[in-house]
Amino acid sequence: MISGIAIIAIALSFVVPFVFFGAFSSMGGLDIAFVILWIAFYFVSFFITIFFNVAIVGCALMRLDGGDPTFRYGIKYALERTKYILLWTLVAATVGLILRAISERSGLIGKIVIGFIGLAWSIATYFVIPVIAAEKLTPFQALKRSVSILKSSWGEALVSNLGIGLIFFLLALVGVLILALGFVIGGIIGGIICLMIAVIYWVFLAVLQSAVSGVLMAALYRFATTGKTSEDFPAQILSNPWTL
Repeated sequence: MISGIAIIAIALSFVVPFVFFGAFSSMGGLDIAFVILWIAFYFVSFFITIFFNVAIVGCALMRLDGGDPTFRYGIKYALERTKYILLWTLVAATVGLILRAISERSGLIGKIVIGFIGLAWSIATYFVIPVIAAEKLTPFQALKRSVSILKSSWGEALVSNLGIGLIFFLLALVGVLILALGFVIGGIIGGIICLMIAVIYWVFLAVLQSAVSGVLMAALYRFATTGKTSEDFPAQILSNPWTL
């Protein structure tokens, strides 16, 4: 929640410069200034997201070891790793910008190829956040370590991602149902009211999914690197997620 609020606050702080440079650019002004501003916002929002993900993973690891983490602990945990978070932000955001730029300038085949490259990058970097959180490694060390861990736990990571994605997709459909019922029963006014309710519901789901993903990522990392389990994540589930 704090991560989302922080990104909204940062976005609002960029609104005036965006509008100014956007208007100036439309008059034939500094296109480059607008681009630089957009890239700056991209990097800052990326950093905030990674920072709070590290905080969540840190709290999850402490809880899995029997501790009782607090919000303050999570923030302090991430602050102690600011250097590594910043370095990874620079690498990850740069890769994202490059892939996006190439995709926008490519045809259909090129977009498909870039899509697969992006997917491969996402898979390879799956354990980077917990690696940064627990081991304080530099970006390329963290990437290498993530790939190494993934080789021994690809099934668990795949099933967990597919499972979480499917569950929250189905839950998100409830918001669509609420929206549809609003228009059918209450017309335009009912639809607008239900749209507001659906948006709040979807935001709540996004926050919950982010937290759940962080906790499960921490549990998988801990199991893959130490073999340790917990009451909430027994060995049978972590070692063989393909069975029910």
